[in-house]
Amino acid sequence: MRTKTAIFTSLKALERNPMRALLTTLGIVIGIASVITMMEIGQGSSAAIQKTIASMGSNTIIILPGTATSGGVNFGSGSIKTLTPQDCDAIKKECPSVLNSAPIVRARTQIIYGNKNWVPSYIYGTTPAYLTVQEWKDLSEGEPFTSHDVLNASKVCLLGQTIVRELFDEKSPVGKEIRIMNVPFKVTGVLRKKGANMMGVDQDDIVLAPWTSIKYRVTNSTLSNTNQSSNATSSSTAMAKTTSSLYPSAGTNFYPARSDIQIANHLLYTRFTNIDQIILSARSSKEISSAIQEITKLLHERHHIEENELDDFNIRNLTELVETLSSTTRAITNLLLCIAMISLVVGGVGIMNIMLVCVSERTKEIGLRMAVGARQRDILRQFLMESILLCMTGGIIGIIIGHGASLIVAKILKWPIVASPTAIILAVAVSVAVGVIFGYYPAWKASLLDPIEALRYE
Repeated sequence: MRTKTAIFTSLKALERNPMRALLTTLGIVIGIASVITMMEIGQGSSAAIQKTIASMGSNTIIILPGTATSGGVNFGSGSIKTLTPQDCDAIKKECPSVLNSAPIVRARTQIIYGNKNWVPSYIYGTTPAYLTVQEWKDLSEGEPFTSHDVLNASKVCLLGQTIVRELFDEKSPVGKEIRIMNVPFKVTGVLRKKGANMMGVDQDDIVLAPWTSIKYRVTNSTLSNTNQSSNATSSSTAMAKTTSSLYPSAGTNFYPARSDIQIANHLLYTRFTNIDQIILSARSSKEISSAIQEITKLLHERHHIEENELDDFNIRNLTELVETLSSTTRAITNLLLCIAMISLVVGGVGIMNIMLVCVSERTKEIGLRMAVGARQRDILRQFLMESILLCMTGGIIGIIIGHGASLIVAKILKWPIVASPTAIILAVAVSVAVGVIFGYYPAWKASLLDPIEALRYE
């Protein structure tokens, strides 16, 4: 018997009792629909997590200053300023696994436009490389500031969408001026919308400006007048006590202090100006660990840290967070798939049961076909084909129902979904496999019937 003839004969046999065939495939329909729905929702969740991580900057590594300790008291990360812009430049040049890096100087203050004011979550002084590291190169409007603006400490800035909404009523702010600590900054561009990050913090509530402008014009702090650590403070106090008889006290001013206008107009850049942190991106997620090793080795050399000494910097990355979220999503998806597979097994058992009933009902037919020349493999092929057709029909119906169910979930619950061609192909393959596995025994039993005994069967 040819395959085409076997398919035609199987369809004729199924048409005799369509209701029973439909109810037989119900278990397969439910199982396949569950698999499709769970896979689309699971992949949608994974895609949403990846999108959120990408909005924070994929392959991102953050370098923070070290901690100061005095009298056994640890003052926390960043209490000692040990990072410099030169460190940032050296990392970019000498670490092959690092794609780009940017220094960051933070500020927390009020910004003013007209009669409105706002306190952004972030005021970052940085370089144009920050936009590349954070995958924020495409602006909503306007242009980013340049490296020339960083060198000249130009009073220019970029605004996030939240600030545009709060201060400008969502009108274009490009070309207008805002005041940061009474320092006017011209808005050159608006960042595209990112939304909240995984911690729920609004990433659009941000101001970006050249780090030299924030450092020297807004925070007005350099290495020479910034309190580096409590340890340094206590050491200088002790030094003042022991040398007070030889040298004037630290509070003695031999020259008149400069006014605010003089400080603003005559910026004194020091070679070893400190920064608050360095943010960088590895060339790929696989190179994050090698990038951390290269950065650690380089900073040890630049900061003259011996092997037995503690690091004066801390390195953070999103790898552990990404792996945790991804593994959690995979575990939930796999659990739901296991539950859906139970439905497939139940449906397969139902098909086996019905096919055994069909063999019993059609025993005379089988005996008659064998009597006129049908071989065992022809009988086996016919009943196996009927089982496969039942499962494939259930699989197609299940795919349609499963995709429709995921669309309904997305519309009502606003959950993200991703249609998966792989899931559809897998569903069809599983349907055929179930038909073969659970249909083989009834077909094999039918092929072993004795023609004479089958013709006598009542």
